[in-house]
Amino acid sequence: MSKRLNAYIGIGVSSLLLTVAGCKAPATLGRSENKNVPAAYNTTAVQDSVNTGKMKWKEYFTDKYLVALIDTALVKNQELNITMQEIEISRNEIRARKGEYLPFIGLKGSAGFDKVARFTNIGAMEANTEIKPGKEMPEPLQDYSIGAYATWELDIWNKLHNAKKAAVSKYLASVEGKNFTVTNLIAEIANSYYELLALDNQLAIVKQNIEIQGNALEIVKLQKQAARVNELAVRRFEAQVLNTKSLQFDIQQRITETENKINFLVGRFPQPVERSTATFSGLVPNMIHTGIPSQLLENRPDVKQAELDLVAAKLDIKVAKARFYPSLGISAGIGYQAFNPSYLIKPESLLYSLAGDLAAPLINRNAIKAAYYTANAKQIQAVYNYERTLLNAYIEVANQLAKISNTEKTFDLKSKQVEALNQSIEISNDLFSSARADYMEVLMTQRDALESKFDLIETKMKQMNAMVNIYRALGGGWN
Repeated sequence: MSKRLNAYIGIGVSSLLLTVAGCKAPATLGRSENKNVPAAYNTTAVQDSVNTGKMKWKEYFTDKYLVALIDTALVKNQELNITMQEIEISRNEIRARKGEYLPFIGLKGSAGFDKVARFTNIGAMEANTEIKPGKEMPEPLQDYSIGAYATWELDIWNKLHNAKKAAVSKYLASVEGKNFTVTNLIAEIANSYYELLALDNQLAIVKQNIEIQGNALEIVKLQKQAARVNELAVRRFEAQVLNTKSLQFDIQQRITETENKINFLVGRFPQPVERSTATFSGLVPNMIHTGIPSQLLENRPDVKQAELDLVAAKLDIKVAKARFYPSLGISAGIGYQAFNPSYLIKPESLLYSLAGDLAAPLINRNAIKAAYYTANAKQIQAVYNYERTLLNAYIEVANQLAKISNTEKTFDLKSKQVEALNQSIEISNDLFSSARADYMEVLMTQRDALESKFDLIETKMKQMNAMVNIYRALGGGWN
């Protein structure tokens, strides 16, 4: 008997060794990420660890109306609230993964009956089996049971623990995704707000020019009556006034659309947007400290999100790899079972079980291989996405730094151009009044002056946008 038992044990061990040997996983096809960034944003920059991106947004934006809009958006913006629910979904995924490597324990009870055919082996045995002297097995046979059961998969390859760690990384990535949404939301509201201020100033310039051109038209009409100019000059001046008047309606339409864009971002129906009435061209952009490029790794939420996604992808590979190896499960149960409820709690009705099972894939592992290769491919994707996100972050900062420098120089030149054209309007009017200049010179001077004022406001808006965008590019806004 002992020889037969030893033989069975030997066969079982041999089969297990063959199974484990056949469970060898394919080689990992991933690649390492590149975290190297240049030491500075340009070769002439002075390296300084002071970083504007670490400032809180209420310290960076001081306009009370803009601050109120951002505060409202952080509560009511629908996209941000959708992202918050994504975080909740990721948190629940952690809870689900954590429960997988803990024992499952439950209670169950059942009641039923069973009538077997008499002319079968079971039916014949039941007919000839006496429960008590002179009695047959009850027919139909009832069945009652109550008890507890437990199942547990031993995580010998860390498959379940790695799945939970991957879920944690994905949860943290969703948090960084929310932070990135906040950063973009603040930047979008700020850019729209400054665009609204620019449009207000352009509208004021148009109204001012309508008044100036209207006065010039009246002068030309008087000169026509005095036979100093002809009807053509009157019509050209009148056309100029009408063209300028039409501009104000285009600007008013843009103001309405910009206001409604802001209303959408703050999660409310269309309504007037309160804003500053200060002269837009007098706004001074904030002083910017870019820090060093390596700080983007900790400041930018999208970079941190890509890094966490990469961590999760690497853990997913380990989970997929563990599926090639044997899994060990334990199941147990204890309770009572009887054909009569009155017998249910008697000691003779007690039953219990304890079993362990070891299973491993051996033949036709195509589905497991496909999942493993998919995890490899996703990990490589995550590496490229991380590198792309980091590269994009650096380029965004470099572009905005160049824009700040160039728009500052452009604004200085545009200011001088506006000043020169304002003086030329007065000169041309005086020359025209004394018949030493043609009316076309007056019209062209007025047109150039209006365009230059518009360009000056556009340049100032680009300056303010660069101030907003460099803050976002450095990772500011979410903290």
